Amino acid sequence: MMGTPMLSTILAGMGLLCLGIGFHSKSERSGLIAASGWVFMGGYFTSTVGSYIEIGDTVLIIMTASALPFGIALARWELKIFTSGKHEPALVWFRGMVLWAGLPYMLVDRVPWLNVAAIWFVAWQTIIFMRMSGSGDIQLGETSVSLKDGSEVAWSDWDGNRWFMFEPLSENTFHTELLNSSGEPIGISFVLACTALQSMIIFIGAIAALSAPWKNKVRSLIVCIPTIHILNLFRNAGIIWLYQAYPGWEFLGMNMFHFSHAYAAKVGSLIAMFLIALVLFELLPAMHKHVLRLLEPLFGKGKTKAEALAK
Repeated sequence: MMGTPMLSTILAGMGLLCLGIGFHSKSERSGLIAASGWVFMGGYFTSTVGSYIEIGDTVLIIMTASALPFGIALARWELKIFTSGKHEPALVWFRGMVLWAGLPYMLVDRVPWLNVAAIWFVAWQTIIFMRMSGSGDIQLGETSVSLKDGSEVAWSDWDGNRWFMFEPLSENTFHTELLNSSGEPIGISFVLACTALQSMIIFIGAIAALSAPWKNKVRSLIVCIPTIHILNLFRNAGIIWLYQAYPGWEFLGMNMFHFSHAYAAKVGSLIAMFLIALVLFELLPAMHKHVLRLLEPLFGKGKTKAEALAK
């Protein structure tokens, strides 16, 4: 399933609306509405698979292609719970998690000022880190806007709406170029995906949707958000350093940037997020309980694998 950016935006908007109603509404029919939301959200992620096919990102191709079947499975679970008349706190929490993770991300993604500000903020800090560590003397170049026809225009000269963009003009509409000490492009640009906003927003949504004391929530946010941000600076600096240090390196048709960015860095990020999640489970036991409950369908109707190992 591949769609236009407009279709993706509509699917995401409908999905978040339905999940929002399903999370905040006290109506008995909230599960029915939430079921539609899961299908919409699954369709949204799967509709973006074409962009990852174009850049050859195998990990994201698999993840986005499986989103619609996953959404349909969640919708069927919602309908089963609704028809049985039961209440499933884990599913309700998951609705809120996706809602409060998706809304802030869509806001930054669709408001050009916020999009560019996030890119500048992380790119500037990455450059400072590289200079202080001696790993490279990199400068920030011009921020450009990629247009639908494939051309580019400087951010300062762009005459588009800077307060809201209903659909992206390209895969990476806004990007800031990196320059070496001589002022020449090094071949790498910063985009919104380089900010780790996606990773941080997942934990923000998970914590915000949880029924727990607000002090525990604040403590958890203080633990995970700065940690992810600092690790992302290391990640960005490492990719830039490797790309410059090994310009002729190649493996299975991939250069150093492609390999380190699309594979090595993603594996490292997944490991880091797993470890952060373990810390949050200690701070917020209810989150751990919900995650285990959501994993139960993967292990049958009996106990989850985690519960079995705990015996």
